[in-house]
Amino acid sequence: MIRPAKPEDARFIAELMIHAMKELAMQFRNSDKTEDCIALFQHFCTLEHNQYSYQNTLVYVENNEIIGSITAYDGALLKALRLPFFNYIKKYHDNADFIMEEESAAGEFYLDTISIKPGHRGKGLGQLLIKAAIAWAEQLGHQKVGLLVDKENPAAKRLYERLGFVPEGERILLGKPHEHLVYSLPI
Repeated sequence: MIRPAKPEDARFIAELMIHAMKELAMQFRNSDKTEDCIALFQHFCTLEHNQYSYQNTLVYVENNEIIGSITAYDGALLKALRLPFFNYIKKYHDNADFIMEEESAAGEFYLDTISIKPGHRGKGLGQLLIKAAIAWAEQLGHQKVGLLVDKENPAAKRLYERLGFVPEGERILLGKPHEHLVYSLPI
């Protein structure tokens, strides 16, 4: 079952986000300790009006266990949603010099993090979450859904293309090239 996330889901969502982000989460937290990163994302997941808020997340629940999540938001809101998170890591985690390119922009509903718990991958749950996020975008009146895929992850790109996403250029994220893929919703 897929449902909107709740603040009490924060720990599980944070763990999934860390799986999705890997080294990026460590850079945000300025730490190589997974538990430090989980604590940071858990904190922001419980809060409203930020990039990693429960408000922007759908979860996949099976047998009362969260085993997948997708976090998405209006790309036009990226700067405003990022601000609380970036101000926090700069102030509390000695990360004043951290700079990150904008991965989304106005005109698209952006799929930020998609993650399935290890041991449950390869069962089509990621596809279900992506389809649910596309339906969410359509419900909110968006015409495009976008995401970035690491050029070194061709399997993920194939999955997105099977779902109807098409390449629409390249974006640099933390100095590394990513393909920008877009799904067009019916007008």
